[in-house]
Order: sequence, then C-alpha cells, then structure tokens
Amino acid sequence: MSAKPIKSILFVCLGNICRSPLAEGVFRAVWAERGLGQDILLDSAATSGWEVGSAPDPRSMAIAVHHGIDISGQRARRITSQDFHRFDLILGMDRSNVRDLRALAPAVMRERIHLFLDFAQGKPRDVPDPYYDGQQAFAEVYRMIREASEALATRLAGRASVLDSGQASSTI
Repeated sequence: MSAKPIKSILFVCLGNICRSPLAEGVFRAVWAERGLGQDILLDSAATSGWEVGSAPDPRSMAIAVHHGIDISGQRARRITSQDFHRFDLILGMDRSNVRDLRALAPAVMRERIHLFLDFAQGKPRDVPDPYYDGQQAFAEVYRMIREASEALATRLAGRASVLDSGQASSTI
C-alpha cells in the first residue's frame, strides 16, 4: 500500500448479508469507540447479486445487537466498478472473495484489495461463511471480525499519526 491515508474501506463477502455487513458495523463501532476523529467512509458489498436489497441475515443482526451494534439498516448490494475508485481499501472476507474482486478490478486498482484478516492482523486466514451453520458460527465470526477490526483500527490510527508527523512508513 502506498503512504496515502485511508479514508474509505469496503468490506466484501459473497452475499453481503452475513460477514461483510457485520464487519462494516463492527469496524464502525470500534472506530467510534476509539474516538478517532477523522472521517472515514465505510460500506459493504457482495461479489454476487443473489441477495441485492436484502437486510442482513437475522443471525448477523442478532449477534451484532448482542454486542450493542445495530446493522439492521444495511441492505445488500453488489460491488460496482465505481467502488474500485471510491474506496482506498477493499477487504474480502475470504480468499474466494479476494480472487473475485481482483478479477473484477482494473489492474491499477488491485493493490487496494486484501484479505481482511491478513491485512488487519497478518493472519492469512479466511473469515468463514456462517450462513449454513448455527448461531455459534455467527458468534465465532463476530469474534474474528471484532479482533481484526481492533487490529485494523490500531493500524490505521498509527498510520495516520505517522503521516501527520511527516514520517514515511513501509509497514502499512
């Protein structure tokens, strides 16, 4: 990644009803909890068009509410070509999402696309799709997303302070 400040993040999964709306909501909450004053544009999208217009999965909404986060106003949408220009950072929930995103993205925009856990925590692991599993799987996905969101917020806050000081960083 270049030293350009990150002012917009798009979280992406297959249907935009389980993982990516949860990631958007959790990261938004983490960012607000830390009082990070800079504005940041957050959104989520799908690589498929199957669920366009749908609310998040009730199990994602339930686990979010359990942790004080309301994602009920979100609606699934499919990624657009404009998203690759609009967002500084595009985070796929799993390797399949990342592959699909890189296939869709203009070549010069592919550097913006990363695996969420790898970019946030240096762990090249997928956030598994809990859709066909029970509430426990959604709780585990929440935990993974929360930890990655905390790490990502720390990383971005540190990056902003480095950029503010005029220092260059090769770690971000």
